[in-house]
Amino acid sequence: MTKYIVKRVLQSILTLFIIITLVFFLIRMMPEEGYFGDSYEKLDESQRETILENMGLRDPIHIQLINFYKQMLTRDLGESIIYRPKVSVTSILRDKLPYSLKFGLGAMVISLIFGIPLGISMALRRNKIWDKLGTVYIILINAVPATIYYLFLQLYISGIFKLPILFDENNIISWILPVLSMSLGGIASYAMWMRRYILDEINKDYVSLAKAKGQSSRSIMIRHVLKNAFVPMAQYLPSAILFTIAGSIYIESLYSIPGMGGLLVDAIQRQDNSLIQGLVLIYSSIGIIGLFLGDIFMALLDPRINLSKRTGDK
Repeated sequence: MTKYIVKRVLQSILTLFIIITLVFFLIRMMPEEGYFGDSYEKLDESQRETILENMGLRDPIHIQLINFYKQMLTRDLGESIIYRPKVSVTSILRDKLPYSLKFGLGAMVISLIFGIPLGISMALRRNKIWDKLGTVYIILINAVPATIYYLFLQLYISGIFKLPILFDENNIISWILPVLSMSLGGIASYAMWMRRYILDEINKDYVSLAKAKGQSSRSIMIRHVLKNAFVPMAQYLPSAILFTIAGSIYIESLYSIPGMGGLLVDAIQRQDNSLIQGLVLIYSSIGIIGLFLGDIFMALLDPRINLSKRTGDK
């Protein structure tokens, strides 16, 4: 396990380095107008060159890359140029991150609390009314565009239960609709996969053997089936939890939540290069760390998985 962890850490660092370096070079290929914002037309050529030199953008490209990594290692992601001029990228992220984190984790908890039990109930009552109702819910959530049921919740459910349709930091009630909207897809996903994994386990030989030995169905379900069915899902939990930090672009916009959702899109549209670099670093790190933790978590839950061996080794 230790050897595997060290290997994966080194692979993750290399992957992150490659991604950030590619983004660095791609940004340097973009039009230089993105470094000036609205003041570009007001400056003459000599003023623009002076600004670019002061920003280090006239240094050799390898020097720029080295300086960029030096700044990044000191947690200096630069300053926003257009989105919030002269404000550090770190400060922007620090202001927005708590909102996305609170809403995302709240939706994640609700998805787990309702999704996993729903999937278990559907599997144990296969082809019965509860399974059919759950299947209808899963199909609706996956078939209907999310925008439709988000708007349905905001326009109709808010009216029925007298809930605020816009986020107010000082009104806890205004958190209900956004968290509910974020959790609907997660509930359907966890229910669908939990049902599938349980049914896969129930049909395996070890369950038949346990029944032949006289073990009760309840004991088999709790001690073996549920545990083994949860292992494949565990691989994706760290990624799902970490990606809640990124926020939901549409929901945060719909409810006027000042979170991370849509920030990267906004930064790209405005060509705010420093902010783009900082966000790519955050999102890349989230994805890489999530995959790494997922593998480790899965191995800890299932001792049969030996990550130190190659696939196919006995």
